[in-house]
Amino acid sequence: MPGTVVTFYSFKGGVGRSFALSNIAVLLARWGYRVLTIDWDLEAPGLPAYFAPLMASPPSTGIIDLVDDFAASAQKPSAAYITELELDEPGVVHLLAAGGQQDDDYARRVQSIDWAALYSQGFADALELCRADWTEAYDFVLIDSRTGFADIASICTAHLPDHLVVLFTANDQSVGGAVNVVRRADKARDRMPYDRPQLTVLPVLSRFDSRVEYERAETWYRTCTDMTAPLFRNWLVRNVEPSLMLRHLTLPYVSYWSFGEQLPVLAERTPSANQIAYALETIAAMVAHRLDRSDLLADNRDAFVTAARGQARDYPVDILVSTPRSTLEPATALVRELRALGVRAESSLSGDVDFLANAQDSARHLCLVIDGQVSRWQTAEAEWFLRRTLAADADRRLFPVLTKATNPVRLPGFLRNLRHLELTPGHGTRPVAARLHAELAGSGSIPPVSTSQVYVDAAASLERTRKTLLPYTGWHTVERIVRAMENSTRDGNADRMRELITELEITTDHTTHRIDNGRVAIPGNVAALATAVLSRLGWRIRK
Repeated sequence: MPGTVVTFYSFKGGVGRSFALSNIAVLLARWGYRVLTIDWDLEAPGLPAYFAPLMASPPSTGIIDLVDDFAASAQKPSAAYITELELDEPGVVHLLAAGGQQDDDYARRVQSIDWAALYSQGFADALELCRADWTEAYDFVLIDSRTGFADIASICTAHLPDHLVVLFTANDQSVGGAVNVVRRADKARDRMPYDRPQLTVLPVLSRFDSRVEYERAETWYRTCTDMTAPLFRNWLVRNVEPSLMLRHLTLPYVSYWSFGEQLPVLAERTPSANQIAYALETIAAMVAHRLDRSDLLADNRDAFVTAARGQARDYPVDILVSTPRSTLEPATALVRELRALGVRAESSLSGDVDFLANAQDSARHLCLVIDGQVSRWQTAEAEWFLRRTLAADADRRLFPVLTKATNPVRLPGFLRNLRHLELTPGHGTRPVAARLHAELAGSGSIPPVSTSQVYVDAAASLERTRKTLLPYTGWHTVERIVRAMENSTRDGNADRMRELITELEITTDHTTHRIDNGRVAIPGNVAALATAVLSRLGWRIRK
């Protein structure tokens, strides 16, 4: 499959366009993709500054040399202008810079370019040949475009890309200008003699700070959604609201990363939701999916990102058995029995920081040995695993194994609704190992949770949610989950309901009865929706 060309554009400067592109390039390389970055902002090139730590020396050639060579009829292979970056990732990132910045004559050369004359000499066809070379050699070609209405912007927004990532900040000039340029690019694209599909546009709200001024932030979210709504029409799944998607496509303002040219994705390898690399991962995954599967992003952001990393993963460990110290001996025996059956099994103490910090995710399945109650560490491990598994295409499972001291009814909802095994006193670990082996081999069967119990658990989860305090923006996620629960209740889809209970429990866990700054009670509209779903669930339970 040929590579995809994606242009990053902003109507105004200072929105973090080059910052986003360079970090997303590194993320795509981490996920195994071959990436070419092109700095086409000739007047103010920025990519070399971000990539400086990854280059042995500054670029000595680039776009300006490609243009001059074309004008002099001395064209070289497009690879001759490319600089390789030294990046310790499975994929690669290469840079086609604007030119050699150490060239004292660079500014004059840029100002002397007559783009209209170049196009009359056939430069468009030369670019087509370059584009063909780039898309054959790379999975993704990311172009950093000039701002405004310049000729270069037209090349980058209309001629070259398959997709356009438009970054803007929360002000009328930035949003309106970006939407206007997209409209101009569509018209210019229609006049081109090349066969291109309709341009798809990814709107990204950048440098957005919603941590203090909640009400003003919500007002600007609505404004930005209204202004950019036309940009979603030709790619967003119909049942996904643009307002929800724009929240996923928001790069927050983080003051720590606002100084200098930095690559936070190198430091934040396993980011939490409040870190900038988390938001960058979401945008990178959207690029990797080529603006597809927006329904999965709406349902489960972490599964969406996991799916972008590639489906054919090779896990060195079949199953990781995580245990508290109280059950270390039987857990060790369980690992020994599994290995005797040919299963690649490893053990880990619950609370092992390395488990949560392991960005490579080395085990396909997780076995959680629970003794009496689920510790906060085990909850974190289960959430970590499920967030990377739920609704994704990968065949991965979480197996709770309970001791005699554990009451299944008292497990958190997202574990209670999973099939579980029991360590029976006097029988050792061999029966559990045999059943796990059968499950992993696809030949075993553990009785599933009854359908009626699923609806009972859903009602209990909703009741707990109504007593929960969450950050204001977190209630938007809860509302989306509860609406999906309403649909699953109406359709009688118990399997989907199990997934939604898990997601709701993960979203609201550990927040009940907290009175922290920034946390609010359930809004009226969400409370009314939850009440309506509880009424439907009551009917399902009595049925």
